[in-house]
Amino acid sequence: MTTLAQIVQANREFVKEFAGQHLYETGHAISKFPNRHLAIFTCMDTRLVDFLEPAMGIKRGEVKIIKNAGNTITDPFASSIRSLLVAIFELGVKEIMVIGHLDCGMSHSNAEDLTKKMLMRGISADAIKMVEEELKIWLDHFHDPVENVKATVYKIRSNPLIPKDVPVHGLIFNPDNGVIEIIEDGYQLIERCS
Repeated sequence: MTTLAQIVQANREFVKEFAGQHLYETGHAISKFPNRHLAIFTCMDTRLVDFLEPAMGIKRGEVKIIKNAGNTITDPFASSIRSLLVAIFELGVKEIMVIGHLDCGMSHSNAEDLTKKMLMRGISADAIKMVEEELKIWLDHFHDPVENVKATVYKIRSNPLIPKDVPVHGLIFNPDNGVIEIIEDGYQLIERCS
């Protein structure tokens, strides 16, 4: 059975529970507005799925979660920043947490190796040339998850489109035991900048 078929089968079993009822009738409906007014920008690592949120005491409907490889921002108007802008200005987010994690695969990646793998899979050299510099900026500067969190907090905090009254915190998560440590306290950052 293909992965797609497995997902569709699991979905059919899941929705049988509601037997045609609207989610509002079952008590499972959740607002699109995060009731904790919090956005989390984190990594797409599989070890964080169903682990990071419970480790933080977060439930469905409480936060906006934005993910990408290595929770990195390479451009002041990248999609992650655009998502944060929508979260702040349209969905009521008042606080941001950047959460990196130990043993991040991005710290072992580099542009040269990724380029070789892309070429081996049939991606044309001309197509790669279009993103070559971006790959170097993105992959070749990520060596330490803690330093990456600090850099990402700085990029969000200093972005002219992010309101100065929005605290941007930096945390590091251990995917082996669920421990979270504070790297940057956004409240203190606001005080220092005021």
